[in-house]
Amino acid sequence: TDLMSFLPQTARVVGAPEAAESAESAEAAESSDSSQSASITEVPLDEVRPGQVIALSPGGRVPVDGVVRTGRADVDQSRITGEALPVQVGPGDRVPAGSITRGALELEVERVGEDSSYGRIVAAVRHAQSSRAPVQRLADRLAARIVYLALAAALVTFLVTRDVRATISVIIVAGACGVAAGTPLAVLAAIARAARCGAFVKDGTHLEQLSAVDTVVMDKTGTLTVGEPRVVSVRPTEAAAGEDEVLALAAAAEWNSEHPIGRAIYAEAAVRDLTVPVPGDVAYSPGAGVSTHIEGRRITVGRCRGQGHQPERDTPGCEDEAALSAESDPEAPSATSVVEVRTDGQLLGTIALADRLRQGAATAVRDLGDMGLEVLMLTGDSAASARHVAGLLGLTEEQVRADLLPTDKEEVIDSLRRAGKQVAMVGDGVNDAPALGAADVGIAMGTGTDVAREAGDVVLVGSAPADLVETVRVARRARRIIMVNFVGTVVVDVVGMVAAGLGLLGPVAAALVHVVSESAFILNSARLVPRRRHRR
Repeated sequence: TDLMSFLPQTARVVGAPEAAESAESAEAAESSDSSQSASITEVPLDEVRPGQVIALSPGGRVPVDGVVRTGRADVDQSRITGEALPVQVGPGDRVPAGSITRGALELEVERVGEDSSYGRIVAAVRHAQSSRAPVQRLADRLAARIVYLALAAALVTFLVTRDVRATISVIIVAGACGVAAGTPLAVLAAIARAARCGAFVKDGTHLEQLSAVDTVVMDKTGTLTVGEPRVVSVRPTEAAAGEDEVLALAAAAEWNSEHPIGRAIYAEAAVRDLTVPVPGDVAYSPGAGVSTHIEGRRITVGRCRGQGHQPERDTPGCEDEAALSAESDPEAPSATSVVEVRTDGQLLGTIALADRLRQGAATAVRDLGDMGLEVLMLTGDSAASARHVAGLLGLTEEQVRADLLPTDKEEVIDSLRRAGKQVAMVGDGVNDAPALGAADVGIAMGTGTDVAREAGDVVLVGSAPADLVETVRVARRARRIIMVNFVGTVVVDVVGMVAAGLGLLGPVAAALVHVVSESAFILNSARLVPRRRHRR
């Protein structure tokens, strides 16, 4: 429901339907003034058809998959690809449904409704939610086996000995209380301990499933990385007085910007405690950047010329972005954007921005590997960027899948499960929701979207990768305690039933063995109960 409510219910179709109703109206349209703009009609979304052209206003949500016919703009495609930085589009570029445009565009409709990119996400989430097999609780399975064992032993004892007293002793000494009561206690205590670690587990069965996973699949942007750009280098030219001048002028132009790049530049200037001049006549050109007048000079800040296509190699700072990022900040993934700062047309310098790894992400990936888990990284980003991040995390190329759509991520999860893997998926965005729902255990980042948190079985409230590692450890510890209780109960029951069947244990002694052993196993589960924190 949340997914479907995001798309607008209507679309603004270019060209009035009335113009095609009769030949007379068509002739009138041909004879009209050529400068007259095409009429725009707002129609319900389910009446939009491929081949039509729709108009989008700045800040508008894209309701269909389409190709840009006119206009240039930055488009936020994070709900589809997961990438935080907007993508520049122009005539001929494709724009998926579910995007948000930061400029005016006209799109020629390619796909609409369930056939669109966003429609396929909705369908995938719906399918994942409805196709999950019910999971039987571990306590129920183990306790049932013990009960069947006790009944079978009692029957054999009666058939062999015909001793009612011995048969009753066999039934008394056998018991599943250590499992039937100890397992829920262990699970609840583990959930409480996981909460102390910053993880909200929605149900005990999810914790039990998490303890059995052997493969952890992680989204890149917003999960292993922060999902927000930051300035990683400032490169002034000879025309500038230094890095501070370039950054201060750029921050002045971007002081009121809602663009992620603009916010990152202004935030960096604040971190450096720079004096930002007051801009005048700020103008934003979609897809090109911003311009303003500062102290009699015209300052423009925009994407590096040719960026996203073929960079101009004669422009300082427009060299390979991955190399630029690695040189400026070895802890940052490859730079995703380079902007130019110009004064009256003359280049003052360039500013490189990049996403960055979450604190502890590399350590978390290494710890998961040390625990014997297979770790994979999925992303809708380019292969080059994915490889760079994988290198920082210590992952090999075989552990990385790039250029994936949301349905592709779901297919990766399905293929792993068909291969017999127990899979946990970690993600944060709408584009991760199908995979979160398809995995044995979906783990959502607390800073992610509402849809991701709803699709996930576990929510990492603080979004720290270290919390994921600790939660898996807690789940595994709970499973070990449960299995110790199960094996211990079986051993005590078998020995006790043999002794009772041979007449070595009477009903009272059998009851004593039963109570003492089950109490010991329940206390074993109680070891997981987190201790109360002492206030200072």
